[in-house]
Amino acid sequence: MTIKPDLTVPIPARLDRVHFVGVGGSGMNGIARLFLARGATVSGSDRARNAYTDALLDAGATITIGHAADNVGDVDAIVVTSALWPDNPELLEARRRGVPVLHRSHALKALIGDDRLVAVAGAHGKTTTTGMVAVALDALGADPSFVDGGTIKDFGTSSRLGGGDVFVVEADESDGSFLLYDTAVALVLNVDADHLDHYGTEEAFDDAFVAFGSRAAELLVINADDEGARRVRARVDGPRVRTYGESADADVRVTGITTDGPAAGVLTADGEQVAIRLRVPGRHNVLNAAGAVAVLLGLGFGPQEAADAVARFGGTGRRFDLQARVDGISVYDDYAHLPAEVDAALSAARTVVGEGRIIAVHQPHLYSRTQAMAGRFAEVLERTADHTVVLDVDGAREDPVPGVTGELVVERFRDPAHVDYAPDWAEAADLVARLARPGDFVITLGCGSVYRIVPQLLAALGDRAPAR
Repeated sequence: MTIKPDLTVPIPARLDRVHFVGVGGSGMNGIARLFLARGATVSGSDRARNAYTDALLDAGATITIGHAADNVGDVDAIVVTSALWPDNPELLEARRRGVPVLHRSHALKALIGDDRLVAVAGAHGKTTTTGMVAVALDALGADPSFVDGGTIKDFGTSSRLGGGDVFVVEADESDGSFLLYDTAVALVLNVDADHLDHYGTEEAFDDAFVAFGSRAAELLVINADDEGARRVRARVDGPRVRTYGESADADVRVTGITTDGPAAGVLTADGEQVAIRLRVPGRHNVLNAAGAVAVLLGLGFGPQEAADAVARFGGTGRRFDLQARVDGISVYDDYAHLPAEVDAALSAARTVVGEGRIIAVHQPHLYSRTQAMAGRFAEVLERTADHTVVLDVDGAREDPVPGVTGELVVERFRDPAHVDYAPDWAEAADLVARLARPGDFVITLGCGSVYRIVPQLLAALGDRAPAR
């Protein structure tokens, strides 16, 4: 059982000394980096060292590996995430001493201050689209601040304090904390029910997005093609709305999508028709780009300059991220952990793999999600990959559920010849090495620890006999 954030906690007037519990997380490290940039004294802990903890250490933070009460020094507040277990010794120590305990969304709100906030929400596509908006605003001279859920390759970082008055964030709907912000422009990419461990029902999930969209002070940008987003749009009352998508009535309409290499299409908005050619692959990314352009139009930029600026985006870490090529085999890593995300990632791979095959290495994430969506994952993987190797579940914040393993996904495949269950990572790497041949794509899929199997995959591929 993980903690639920208390969004009613007041934010202290002074946050000069801040301790982050779980500082190596994809969202937490970016916020910690911005506190450092503002001159705060930052400490943090995590259960394992990673690239984020190393970078924070180099930037001047005090980092401890392992959780212990002694890690909480003389601080103005500790910052936590919903993934934290309630018996975490640092959380208990802070409560014992009366140190304010802030959810990471509180810490981010303190950083945003009075800036004009662009908040990007949706079950999937947030990190990429947040990156698109941030890169475009930078190219247009707005010098934005931003916090993204992954490293934006154009900047080499997931967060930055800019000198302008626009702040772009990837808004987290998983625990309802995206409702804490004073949003100026809200972008809703999709409303595909997830995180039902928090919300309980799909109706409650929709309700949260209705509240998020309704709170936007200036503009709600929302996907005209997504069924869930259309449900939400029909219930939003308040802000000005601009829609985007392939629908004929979309305010920013997408036509002529091509995916032969970098994706491209034509956008029609405000009486103008402009072409856009991206540096990243995938049909889904043309639609993400249309959402980003719609945001920029709402901020006062014209269609052509907005499209050209968004087209500069070079991708984010762990999103269709090439790791290496070994013996003619390309190894990619992707954060996809929902069926729609897996579909998008593998469909993008299909557009560039040519005559090669796609071998997916899928790590299910969360026991509750695996139990609820095993059939949907199996359908997508069997349809879009040539072969799938399924690892065991990364339970993350959840306790194990008896009988819920990666085998649940494997059992839902119609043709067992297209899938293998390999809970042992060394066995999985050897299996992939036997399957793959020059021209193939191997792609790891999941938001948990699956990226850590990449060195084993590369080693196993390198140990093969050279291609003849």
